[in-house]
Amino acid sequence: MGLVELAKIAGVSVSTASRALSNHPRVAKATRERILYLAKELGFRLNQTASALRKQRTGAIGVVVPLGHERDQSLSDPFFMGLLGGLADALAKRSYDLLLSRVVPEGPDWLEDIIAAGRVDGIILIGQSNEIEAIERAAERYPQMIVWGAARLGSHQVTVGTDNLTGGELAARHLLQRGCRRLAFLGSPDVPEFADRYRGFHAAVAEATDVTAVVVPMHLTLEDAYREISGYLATHPAPDGIFAASDVVAMSAMRALSDRGLRVPADVAVVGYDDIVLAPHTSPPLTTVRQDVRYGAELMVELLLARIGGATVGSVAMQPELIVRGSA
Repeated sequence: MGLVELAKIAGVSVSTASRALSNHPRVAKATRERILYLAKELGFRLNQTASALRKQRTGAIGVVVPLGHERDQSLSDPFFMGLLGGLADALAKRSYDLLLSRVVPEGPDWLEDIIAAGRVDGIILIGQSNEIEAIERAAERYPQMIVWGAARLGSHQVTVGTDNLTGGELAARHLLQRGCRRLAFLGSPDVPEFADRYRGFHAAVAEATDVTAVVVPMHLTLEDAYREISGYLATHPAPDGIFAASDVVAMSAMRALSDRGLRVPADVAVVGYDDIVLAPHTSPPLTTVRQDVRYGAELMVELLLARIGGATVGSVAMQPELIVRGSA
C-alpha cells in the first residue's frame, strides 16, 4: 500500500498523511493517531528509501499554473506561452528539466500535496489566482518556491512580476491624455495582479475632473471575454476609453466593438496589458502595458536556484512600459 491509498482511506490529503507519519506538529493529535492506527492495521510502511531520495536533487523544476478563478483557461493562452517559453529556455541553460502542471485547485492542501510528492527540486508558480491563502501556507514552510504575481508586504511568498499599480496608472493617464472621459476597466479586481492594475487605474482617474469610470468583471479566455463585452455593450452606452486587464481581453473588446460598428481608436481607444507576441499584429495594433516576461522568467529561475542553494532573496517588481500603437 502506498501513501496515496492510505490518505484516501483516512479521508485526508497526501500531505496531511505524510506529516502525520512524520509526527509533524501541524497535524492535530486525533488525526495523527487515527492515521498511525490505520497505517499499522493496513500494514503500511513508510518507504524510507523513497523518502531519502526525495531529499536529494531530482534535476527537475516544477512549473505550476493554478486556475482557481479561471478553470477554462488553457496553457495555450498567449501570456502563459510567452512565460513558459522563457522558463523552459532559462532552465535548460542550467541543465534542469521542466515539469509542467496545470492545476484546478481542489481543497486547501493542493499545493502542499504537490510539494509532498517530492518530484522536483523547487517550484515556480505562475499566478496567484484566488489561492493566496494556500500559497501563503506553503511558502511559510517551503522556501524552494518562486511565485509570478503581486508582492504583498509581510508575505512569505517571494514574487516576481510587474509593478501593476504603476502599469494601471500608465494606462489610465494615456487614455485621459487622449481626451477619453468615459472609461471602463475590463477584468476582475479580485485577482491580486488585476486588483493592483485597477488600483493604479482608479488612482489616476480620481485625480481627473469630469471623468466617469466603470468596472466590468469578466473571464480571461477570448470567447468568454468577447461574449461578456458584447453583452455589456448591448445594454450600456459604449465607453470612449477601455483599459483591459490583459491583452487577450483587449483583443476580445476590439472584436466586440467592431461588431457593433464602433471604430478603434476613433470611437473607443483600447489599452491592454502584457504585450503578448500577437499585440503588434491586431488591427489596429494594440497599445499595451508591457511586462518583460523573458527577463521575468530568467529572474525567477535565478532566484529559485538561489533559494534552493540556501540564499535569502527578496521579491522583485519590474517596471512596466507603455507601448503606444494604433488602438490608442
